[in-house]
Amino acid sequence: MAGFRSLARQVRDPGCDPALRRYSLRKCLERFAPYGHRATWAHLCRRHGFGPEDRDPDPTRLVAALDELEEARAVWLAYEEEFAERRRREKHDGLRRPGSMDDWHRRTWGGNGVARCDDPSVHPSEPLAEVLRRLIAALLAAPGAHCPVCAGTRIERRPEPVCGTCGVTLPAAVLTPRAAGATGRVRLATVA
Repeated sequence: MAGFRSLARQVRDPGCDPALRRYSLRKCLERFAPYGHRATWAHLCRRHGFGPEDRDPDPTRLVAALDELEEARAVWLAYEEEFAERRRREKHDGLRRPGSMDDWHRRTWGGNGVARCDDPSVHPSEPLAEVLRRLIAALLAAPGAHCPVCAGTRIERRPEPVCGTCGVTLPAAVLTPRAAGATGRVRLATVA
């Protein structure tokens, strides 16, 4: 089974058939797909101007999509490194059990579904790396009353908090209890 970097080399290889290059990009999403496989693919297709079913896409567009995916993956890997270092320090200090902030990290092991979008047609339009940076920054800040990705205030509970504007499933730790809709009903959060 090929790894992310090996697949990325195939996407960049001008000697490969465009269909193989497209296939390799799709396979990269099995290793890292921040919105989930289908939503990440839809995002890359829309941002880089090729169709989801296009069997002969422009190779330069595929490489541009790969560049965006690799930049997001670098953001995620840096976060993973910082997380591992923090956990080592906490364990050294006697804190064996991760805190509630770490619930999100446990559910997104490996980077798949980091900013899950259950509906593949509804996802942020910003570059993947920017979305991850905003989510990670929000985890390190005090909980807020709006989506840290798009600043939307329509937070829905289904069963986890989901931004009704950009479609990202949000970690509970980034929202105030009121914004997270603790009752399970759809609530409109007010920005303080």
